[in-house]
Amino acid sequence: MRDFKTLKVWQKSHVLAVSLYRVTEYFPREEIYGLTSQVRRAAVSIPANIAEGCGKDSEAEFDRYLQIAGEVSEIKKMLTTLLKKIRSRSEPNG
Repeated sequence: MRDFKTLKVWQKSHVLAVSLYRVTEYFPREEIYGLTSQVRRAAVSIPANIAEGCGKDSEAEFDRYLQIAGEVSEIKKMLTTLLKKIRSRSEPNG
C-alpha cells in the first residue's frame, strides 16, 4: 500500500479541492444543488481517486484510478468556459 499523502500530485489536488470549496461558498444559493455541487464533486474526485488507487494491490489497478483522476482536462475546459461567461457579464456593455 502506497502513502498517497506523500505524492505531490495528491497534495496539489487536495489544495485545489479545498480552494474550490471556499470559492463555491460565494456561488449563488440557488446553485447549491447544481453548479456548486458539480464543482465540489469534481474537485474532490481527483484526490479521492488518487488515494483510492494507492490502496490497490496492483500497478494496473493503481493506473486505472490515476486515469480516472486525470480526467481533469475536461473539467478545466468547463471551468474556462464558465469563467469566460462570468467575466463577459461583468464587463461594461456585456
